[in-house]
Amino acid sequence: MFLLDTDHVSVLQRATGHSFEQLIRRLQSVPEENVFLSIVTFHERFRGWTSLIAKAKTDASVVLAYQRLRETLQEFSDVQLADFDDAAAKVFASYRSQKIRIGTMDLRIASIAIANDLTLLTRNTVDFVRVPNLRFEDWTAA
Repeated sequence: MFLLDTDHVSVLQRATGHSFEQLIRRLQSVPEENVFLSIVTFHERFRGWTSLIAKAKTDASVVLAYQRLRETLQEFSDVQLADFDDAAAKVFASYRSQKIRIGTMDLRIASIAIANDLTLLTRNTVDFVRVPNLRFEDWTAA
């Protein structure tokens, strides 16, 4: 089973290019029930769109940002979400105490993957290689 990192979700949302084609091809070979998005990725996407709304200078840019926020909400309501629950929080606390040098949100996503025995699909192999026991793959590469 698989957990899509935020960067893979971004590739899907762009819906164009070689990376998108590679990712779609691989995802189509996996049953939908085996693919998850994390609540942390939702948080990151939500925070991004609300930041754009707050900074928007024109009515048109506010409207567009709200449309993107709504699209994000719809996309996440149509998929299985993996939660940052007590098990993930314990994994997170353990790795945080080891002072693993990785961003907080990335470590939360990694903790969800580990706690749920999921393989993380990410392009961010440089950071995630630092997390012990994390399985990850980049499905956007040829």
